[in-house]
Amino acid sequence: MAASETTSRVALRPVRETRPWAVDSWQARPAAQMPRYDDPVELAGALENLGKLPPLVTSWEILALKQQLADAQEGKRFLLQGGDCAEAFSDCNNEVIANRLKVLLQMSLVLVHGLRMPVSRVGRFAGQYAKPRSADTETIDGTTLPAYRGDLVNGPEFTPAARRADPARMLEGHARSAMTMNFVRALIDGGFADLHHPEYWNLSWVERSPLAAEYRRMVDGISGAMHFMETLTGPIANFQRAEFYTSHEALLLPYEQALTRQVPRQWGWFDLSTHFPWIGMRTAALDGAHAEFCRGIRNPVAIKVGPSLRAEQLRELIDILNPDDEPGRLTLIHRMGAGGIGQHLPRLIEAVKANGRRVLWVCDPMHGNTEKLGNGVKTRRFANIRSELEQAFDIHAELGTRLGGVHLELTGEDVTECLGGARDLSELDLGRAYKSTVDPRLNYEQSLELAMLIVRKSGAGATGLQV
Repeated sequence: MAASETTSRVALRPVRETRPWAVDSWQARPAAQMPRYDDPVELAGALENLGKLPPLVTSWEILALKQQLADAQEGKRFLLQGGDCAEAFSDCNNEVIANRLKVLLQMSLVLVHGLRMPVSRVGRFAGQYAKPRSADTETIDGTTLPAYRGDLVNGPEFTPAARRADPARMLEGHARSAMTMNFVRALIDGGFADLHHPEYWNLSWVERSPLAAEYRRMVDGISGAMHFMETLTGPIANFQRAEFYTSHEALLLPYEQALTRQVPRQWGWFDLSTHFPWIGMRTAALDGAHAEFCRGIRNPVAIKVGPSLRAEQLRELIDILNPDDEPGRLTLIHRMGAGGIGQHLPRLIEAVKANGRRVLWVCDPMHGNTEKLGNGVKTRRFANIRSELEQAFDIHAELGTRLGGVHLELTGEDVTECLGGARDLSELDLGRAYKSTVDPRLNYEQSLELAMLIVRKSGAGATGLQV
């Protein structure tokens, strides 16, 4: 993560006034996907305590990421955003965090080497504890209980006590996020991301992957290039560490508001729960609470864009969230599905182009390709994930825009949740190591294979090494 303030080239003050905004103005708007807390006094007490706790990120880290996203909009960077579909409090342990970091580091190494440009690493972690649901309740064997909305709200166990929306979980979520970020920062500051030793990032089971040999050849090539450069110029400090940023869906707005602060020597408000919040498809209403909250914070923000989104709605969302067309401010993460991207993405690209607005286009090839098998298990086929990503590159190229990043649900654990990939996982394999409580994730080798696909589709032919 960025450790010092940067001189940002993005706009320092809004060009023009918009309608009045306050940190709590979202409360006057319809708020979708909100849990029902049964004790207002308990909720108010938890939020008061949360508001007194230290922030999880800093304003200068947020502005540094915004500048990197501005560079990505100009084709000078690539965004790699990935992590768990929904973090669990139990995943806050050194092995899970380190393995997640290893996967993102290894993927970024593939991308830096192949794309010949810097890569911004943004994790779906240290706060991705809340999840939207398609229904407010769940019924099993005639018993109906509130849906599981992520560990920030309630528990996954199907009992009345676990499914109660508990305000104290927001305090626990803050603590777990802080511990996660502290460990990530310690790993990076301790040289965990040192490009002189990329072999240290290998997971213990990577040698079983059919991609292991290709990856090792690439690592050897990078090591050789680095040694040659340092022979000429001396040690290069930037190769010893990597910046990491965090992101999560800004879903539970009471939690986000409690961590949104004004800071010394900066104008405006920053959501200091994360560097990079996003708005999901279920909460992207033009008059909704989530758009109202996000329009007033200085963080870079993203919108998940699906096949049901109308072009006019997208244009209006852009006007609400980035009225002054600030560089690096707005990212559009499209998630159409392999079968729908060809029909729906071009009309949205054309709508944004017609307005001449500055956005970063990112592909989420995961969510539109979720399916449920006959036994009720949710999965995703790697072939469909790959197809949507390939089509995204082609569509953007045909329309004169650029795909500037990917948004993936992945894990460093040896899971078997998505079908196919390098080892061609079958439905029988899913029973071996299916661990997700919400959505299926790519495992290490599937993630690495996707990174290699990105490089091949980019057609990058430049030489050199940048970090």
